Amino acid sequence: MEEKLQDYPDLSGNACLEPEENREASSYGIAGGKIDSDLIATIYDRLDTAVWIFDFDNKRFLWANRKTLEVTEAASLEELRSRDLAEDMSPSVEERLRQYQQDFCRHDVSFSEIWTLYPKGKPKVLQMNMSGIRLVDGRMGLLCEAREHHEQQPETLRSAEALTHTTVMISLYSTDGTPLYRNTAARAVCHSLDNPFHGHFVEPRDARKFLELVERDRTSGRVARVRTSAGPRWHELTIRSCQDAVSGQPAYLVSEIDVTELHETKERAQFLASHDTLTGLSNRTYLQERLAQVLQTAADRGQTATLYLVDLDDFKMVNDTQGHAAGDSLLQLVAEKLKQLAEPDDIVARLGGDEFLICHLEKSGSDRSDWFGQGLLQAFSKPQMIDGKPRRVGLSIGYTHYPEDGVSIDNLMRHADLALYQAKTDPMDKCVRFQQQMRHLRDEHLAIKKDLERAIQVNEFTLEYQPIASTLTDRVISAEALIRWCHPEKGLIYPDEFIPIAEETGLINEIGLWVNRQVAHMQARLARLNYDVPLSLNVSPRQLSDPHFVTHMRALPEETGCNPEMISLELTESVLLGDIPNAFETLSLLKRTGYRIVIDDFGAGYSNLAYLHNYPIDGIKIDRMFMNDIASGGAIVKLILSLANALGAEVVAEGVETIEQRAWLLENGCHLFQGYLYSKPVPEERFLSMLETQVQIASM
Repeated sequence: MEEKLQDYPDLSGNACLEPEENREASSYGIAGGKIDSDLIATIYDRLDTAVWIFDFDNKRFLWANRKTLEVTEAASLEELRSRDLAEDMSPSVEERLRQYQQDFCRHDVSFSEIWTLYPKGKPKVLQMNMSGIRLVDGRMGLLCEAREHHEQQPETLRSAEALTHTTVMISLYSTDGTPLYRNTAARAVCHSLDNPFHGHFVEPRDARKFLELVERDRTSGRVARVRTSAGPRWHELTIRSCQDAVSGQPAYLVSEIDVTELHETKERAQFLASHDTLTGLSNRTYLQERLAQVLQTAADRGQTATLYLVDLDDFKMVNDTQGHAAGDSLLQLVAEKLKQLAEPDDIVARLGGDEFLICHLEKSGSDRSDWFGQGLLQAFSKPQMIDGKPRRVGLSIGYTHYPEDGVSIDNLMRHADLALYQAKTDPMDKCVRFQQQMRHLRDEHLAIKKDLERAIQVNEFTLEYQPIASTLTDRVISAEALIRWCHPEKGLIYPDEFIPIAEETGLINEIGLWVNRQVAHMQARLARLNYDVPLSLNVSPRQLSDPHFVTHMRALPEETGCNPEMISLELTESVLLGDIPNAFETLSLLKRTGYRIVIDDFGAGYSNLAYLHNYPIDGIKIDRMFMNDIASGGAIVKLILSLANALGAEVVAEGVETIEQRAWLLENGCHLFQGYLYSKPVPEERFLSMLETQVQIASM
């Protein structure tokens, strides 16, 4: 029985081309007569063109004429409609159909292409015209008209099939940039159906460059950044001059490969080669090239360029006490701050360790040559949050000007390094400009460092003891041990000349161990001689940060026979203000061992007695500079004495040089003093002699 139109999906049903209310129910009037559905079915079935409607979403035939059944080798329309085309549909074909659906929804367009269908596994090459057709339910369907393609050359068929399935993006453009053809891969990335050649590129100059090369050489290939449906990507493009096979007009054939991952990997490798991985700043490798550019810019503009070398104070102490993770966090914080402070044309680089460089182009009209460096110091004047804890970050800065202080990069770097060295050894001026005499000073410091290393090995140090006396009885109550260096050529060297260098180089830890043992042995000797005189020794922040310091101090009583309760450890105020991690735990352990804790040079730093509430402090020593305050009434000293008394802390006044100062202290309740009025520091045997004399006088 011949299949009629009514045997197909009813055109007034789900597969109809228009809503029912826009048509008559089952017939169309013509000159008073009617053409019924049987006649329409006969017309479709007599066409020598296969016509069908395809459901994009369900991957099935909705309707087809008899020629379609012949082409698809379907026994009936019902059998054809039952086929699930998704079962063996390749990803490329599925992608192409999805592109059609999107294009039909957005534009009133049609496509003519050669397709190969495989009914029952047999290839059928068809010239297909495809257009969109709106179904009753609002979805977009595909209307296909297909004739057998008579050119059955294998190369032609295979090339057409390859164009559909290849991942290489193939496009054809007219010479004015109008798109003529895109294969499946090219259409998949194209963000707009009518996007012209120039609109394909993120940078228009790339399109112009391509066309210039093609005009000259007929072919061009390069990597460029292009616009795609997934956003900007890097494509390797090859463009050739050709002719459009349809119109015969000149055209451009473009093939593209996505190389974004490769390009980004290459860029990443280049970035890693020229940048510090921890901070993201330029590294020393890249610095030479960038410095040359900035200095050239300064020369061209007639500007001054300033090289700042920035070094973190006590960075090693952070690593040793808080661990390398905390050290890394500190470096990242500093790097971020430096980037925020720098101008767009400046260089910010990490040279290695805790040393940074900034090359800054000075603005015209700057009043001070160090204004930018002072700004860096100000930015770190308040505690910074590192791993959730506030911590003071000290900077030392050395700087030099181009071209005034030098024109070569090597000289400028060397001069900035000399200035930095001066800044690190000067506790007051932390931003220092290069001066010619710094070369001599640096040489001296290097010589001292070398000599210090030898002095530790051959034990060239000695201790002197400065008495601490009673303002009431004038008797020696205790004494402070002070180190001296007996240099074989320079004679006696005082600590102000070599301790800062020992601190900077880390040699202070070895020197400190020697001092601790000597004082412990001296205290044990005093006890054997029945001298009830406590001793004190100075402990630097770097020593206190040494993880082995507490272990060493706790071992001294057994090692030397000393009584730790008769030894005071003198610390600076910075220990109490967050400069030393875990300071409270360290001091508490030392306190439990028996040592007394004393704050030295109180008032010279932050002068905040409130910190004493939080630490096991036994006493304070008023800085010598406040002795001058006594002449004008001593208001500051009175305040310190009052607060210390309230806290139960013993007070020693340092730097007492006159009888009037001693009398004032006695009158105002300060019972202990130290200074040249009583005695300068003296050698060990002289100190013992003083104690012996004191005992003899007392027994008279």
